[in-house]
Amino acid sequence: MRVAVLDIGTNSTRLLVAEVEDGRITAELERRSTVTRLGRGVDTSGQLSMEAIDDVCRTVGEYIEAYEALEPDRVVAIATSAVRDAGNSGAFIAELRERFALDARVLEGAEEARLTYLGTIADRPPADSTLVVDIGGGSTELVLGTGTEVDHYYSLQVGTVRHTERHLADDPPTAQQLEALAADVRSVIDKELEGEVLTSADQGIAVAGTPTSLAAIDQELDPYDPERVHGYGLPLSSIQHMLSMLAAMPLEERLHVIGLHPGRAPTIVAGAVILIQVMRAFGLSEIEVSEHDILYGAALEAAG
Repeated sequence: MRVAVLDIGTNSTRLLVAEVEDGRITAELERRSTVTRLGRGVDTSGQLSMEAIDDVCRTVGEYIEAYEALEPDRVVAIATSAVRDAGNSGAFIAELRERFALDARVLEGAEEARLTYLGTIADRPPADSTLVVDIGGGSTELVLGTGTEVDHYYSLQVGTVRHTERHLADDPPTAQQLEALAADVRSVIDKELEGEVLTSADQGIAVAGTPTSLAAIDQELDPYDPERVHGYGLPLSSIQHMLSMLAAMPLEERLHVIGLHPGRAPTIVAGAVILIQVMRAFGLSEIEVSEHDILYGAALEAAG
């Protein structure tokens, strides 16, 4: 079955068109990602801005043109944190329906976590105690599982766009701002994990723009090469080194860092801080980067 998945996230809008057979993704026919920053300002205003909605709709229109040429059997559209949190999310979903005849499903945290885990562990050998980390623009999903089963999940109100806007007012950010950001993230994690038995994992896998960008920066990839990013191991010490380098640069310099997509330059510092705090909380000295994420999970579910 040929499936097209649109993922409307807080920071980026993404497309996957894939062939799915016998519960496996056998081929990627099209994959795109555009930084649209739908969640800009949602943390303070509680609303999706018209400018952000227009940017997403423009990208969605381009994606529809791309996937219609490939004649998918099924089309799935999902929306996550920014749409989940915004007071005018219903109007946005209605606009997608009216303009594109697209019925987007707003995922609750539990469903987002489940699909992320499903996509990430696809085609992997069974493993004990795996932590999947999905750092988004508005929320971070932590999923602990064994084999194909989800044991626990945590949907944290911590994200790259949300926490950049909340803490990093200067360019480059001050040491005090970085410390406040790290303390905020760690307090949210600690509160969520309070009283939990499972606060460690045998292995960690990180998905989405922050870890893939850090893997590309660490390897100085130009152009970006998903085959070299997928499966790449990021030691905590390397992430800390990259954070120090990136946080010391003004945005204008970060825009030219080899391996970093310019659209992610404004939020990569917050993303790195979040990833470091998650790894410390779960006692991970290294984390594996995966290109397989919620897009894979949604495609597998659609074909099932």
